[in-house]
Amino acid sequence: MQHEQSISKSFGPNAKMYLTSPVHSIGADLDWLSRAAAGLKRPTVLDIGCGAGHAAFAMAPFSQEVVAFDPTDSMLEVTAAAARERKLHNLSVKQGAAEDLPFDEARFDFIVSRYSAHHWVEVPRALSEVRRVLKPAGKVCFIDLAGAPSPLFDTHLQAVELVRDPSHVRSYTRREWLSLFQTAGFDGHIEQEWRLATDFSSWTSRIGSSSERVAAIKTIWSGAPTEVRDYFNLKEDCSFDAEALMVVAKIAP
Repeated sequence: MQHEQSISKSFGPNAKMYLTSPVHSIGADLDWLSRAAAGLKRPTVLDIGCGAGHAAFAMAPFSQEVVAFDPTDSMLEVTAAAARERKLHNLSVKQGAAEDLPFDEARFDFIVSRYSAHHWVEVPRALSEVRRVLKPAGKVCFIDLAGAPSPLFDTHLQAVELVRDPSHVRSYTRREWLSLFQTAGFDGHIEQEWRLATDFSSWTSRIGSSSERVAAIKTIWSGAPTEVRDYFNLKEDCSFDAEALMVVAKIAP
């Protein structure tokens, strides 16, 4: 199975759940995106890995045009239907991979990605594409789950993420994100970092994790050393605190 097929298999059957998921549909980061779009005076916006479209929805009322871009048909269908219901007539959807953006150079004023990049196979190539389709004075904002700063903590985090969702590639640390953006020709900084309470039951059911995978995650967490359990604030039901961050960048001079 190709990785793109793995993404579709993970998210296709449960696309509608992401439209109503509180983790995805609300958040101070969405408010930040709304304010950022409003401050750019009707920008053209690209939302890469749009999922159920929440970042696109937040920015559309303040934008000239928003393109919601995702590899999964069913996610795009959910996004398009929700946009119609919300009367966001300036929002369109397009299918494809982040590493091969089907847009002309210098096409967008603002490019955003929210909780998607940890599924991408080639983040450096994707960022190169982002730079290509971004206008010279444009802005980029990536919001994603973050890798843990300690190898011990990070190994446990990446393990449970992969067992839960086979399309998971890597949650990058703040240092890795800054390096990736710098290498791609951006000036970037960490705008925000926060803890994200992760309810185990909804986290696994939302992606459709099998009972075998749920049991495997519980085994990993139950065998984790005390310092790992403390770092992630692990609960008896295996709920835990993940970390998230927001990277804001512009093309380096």
